[in-house]
Amino acid sequence: MSILTDSVPESHANDLAFSKTLHDHEKSRNGLVSTILSKDKTAFETVVNNYLGYWVGKDSMTESEEEKEARKNNYTNMTNSYYNIATDFYEYGWGECFHFCRFASGENFYQAIARHEHYLAMQLNVRPDMKILDVGCGVGGPAREICQFTGAHVTGVNNNDYQISRAKKAAAKRGLGKSTDFVKGNFMAMPFEENSFDAVYAIEATCHAPVLDGVYSQVFRVLKPGGLFAFYEWCTTDKYDSNNPEHRRIIRGVEYADGIPELFPTHVALQALKNAGFEIELAQDLAVNDDPIPWYYPLEGNFKDAQTMSDYFTVFRMSRFGKFCTRSLVGCLETFGIAPNGSLQTQYVLETAAECLVEGGKLGIFTPMYLMVGRKPIDL
Repeated sequence: MSILTDSVPESHANDLAFSKTLHDHEKSRNGLVSTILSKDKTAFETVVNNYLGYWVGKDSMTESEEEKEARKNNYTNMTNSYYNIATDFYEYGWGECFHFCRFASGENFYQAIARHEHYLAMQLNVRPDMKILDVGCGVGGPAREICQFTGAHVTGVNNNDYQISRAKKAAAKRGLGKSTDFVKGNFMAMPFEENSFDAVYAIEATCHAPVLDGVYSQVFRVLKPGGLFAFYEWCTTDKYDSNNPEHRRIIRGVEYADGIPELFPTHVALQALKNAGFEIELAQDLAVNDDPIPWYYPLEGNFKDAQTMSDYFTVFRMSRFGKFCTRSLVGCLETFGIAPNGSLQTQYVLETAAECLVEGGKLGIFTPMYLMVGRKPIDL
């Protein structure tokens, strides 16, 4: 792997400085409450207001193209702001791997999450001597799992300094410091030389791109000829009707509450992959299946589909009562000036995400796992 050696952009230095002011990068995570209390109050309130400014007061049915384009043009700031406020809540409610998966009977939540990652690694035919890129790696949960599962070296690229810090710490703690790397970078302009990686994957991350052709083209550039790109994309499906106000409300809720400039249909994503130069090897919506347990069941707070005792704790956090408990605790801490302003609003944003994702899943108008596999032609 070759990393471009240009000097660090001033914007990156500013991002890191703000991140270290907002978050305690050195502190070990000891639960949601202690993590919230460690935030700089002024910085946290600023980043919450900054994120909400892209959405609040804008109606999805009447929003102008200029307003939508403004959000897309500032996608790096918007997405970075989103993960600055949401990362700790994600880890509390979901764990270290910020993605959905299919569930099988008798399989617990974390086994299902890992199987979803292993399936993607299988699509790439990963071998131990390969160098793999994880596009939009989050806090590095999938990168660590795939590294351990395959023996390959995995590099994660991410534009959020707090998540990079957490990913590096977790890798070192598990003895994976030499077989993983986590790099600050915008996936619309990746900081790697051409033909640097044997294979590339992304798990529910490239949906944050303002234009899919752009991020797929960057993957094409850094992937070696003959290499595979396998990824799960968030998309609207053919069942989505943009003229249906209820459909628009749900999809807009997903975009707003998950930091996404705009969700694209599956056919647009597939065409974007072709436009980038890839030869399509597979395109399949894994959410369309006969699984007895739906992919969204933990968000629904549905205890009947929990398979093990540990699953009950995961589902409880997402249940109506579990969300009420979290909301009440965070709200009290904020009211008494212990937690920073914006903490409760963040909880509300994430509750909106859960509700809209479940609604979209039930109606079949949204999928978080449109699997695409593309190969870079070998004669390039």
